[in-house]
Amino acid sequence: MNNIFNAKRFGRLLKKTLLERPVQLFGFTGLILVLILITYAVAKALIWYNAAQNLSFIWGLPVGGAFMASFVFAYFSSNASGSSFLTLPASNFEKWLCGILIAGVFYPIIFLVFFRVMDTSFVTLYHNSLDPNSPFYKNRYESVYIFPFDGIIAWKVYPMFLLLTGAMLSAPLFFNKLGFIKMALAISLLVVACVGLNWLLAKAFFGSISDAAPFNHVTIPVGKESGSIELPETTGKIYRYTLSYIVPPVLWGLAFIRLREKEF
Repeated sequence: MNNIFNAKRFGRLLKKTLLERPVQLFGFTGLILVLILITYAVAKALIWYNAAQNLSFIWGLPVGGAFMASFVFAYFSSNASGSSFLTLPASNFEKWLCGILIAGVFYPIIFLVFFRVMDTSFVTLYHNSLDPNSPFYKNRYESVYIFPFDGIIAWKVYPMFLLLTGAMLSAPLFFNKLGFIKMALAISLLVVACVGLNWLLAKAFFGSISDAAPFNHVTIPVGKESGSIELPETTGKIYRYTLSYIVPPVLWGLAFIRLREKEF
């Protein structure tokens, strides 16, 4: 039998993982979907459809995925459950792949299907409520549309999902207790440090500045006006591609490395 991957053995492991913690996995997924439904409905009533779609999509996919990822390897919250998990008759690769499928494949598929059904239902109800004889019917109809999964907002959210999920997958492997909170604090401190360092460097180079975004731009006041210095297009692309396509696999691979270290 292959010591790295065996389909039958992996199938049993995946089934065991899904069924032994139904409250944490299925219950939590259901809770996220309910909260997203409430977020959509409230934001739609207070702000309007576009904001409701964006908010619920941003909170539901990357944030919900991060929570789900932090539960996958939560066995290490106690020595007994951690030891039991490590002694399961499966390879480290199969255990890691199981976590990847749950957090990186199953959850986003479930969320995207739910979001599409929810969004389509709300938009259809709105369209049906309009008066076809109104002179503003066409403008009102076209102002509300189904959220595009290939739109600008969506393509900005997908890398966020991969980054946060990759980081949170390792959270319980680095922090046995309160892994999600500790990893969230670590990420927040890293972001604050980057923003602060970027501001200090921009201040040192340009003197008076009114805004500075890391790896993006620096805004400099010029009299009553302001001017913006942005990254060269090539450099900006390298940064975005690195953050979107290189860093996430590194984070997901870090979870595998850390899982292997847990055995020693």
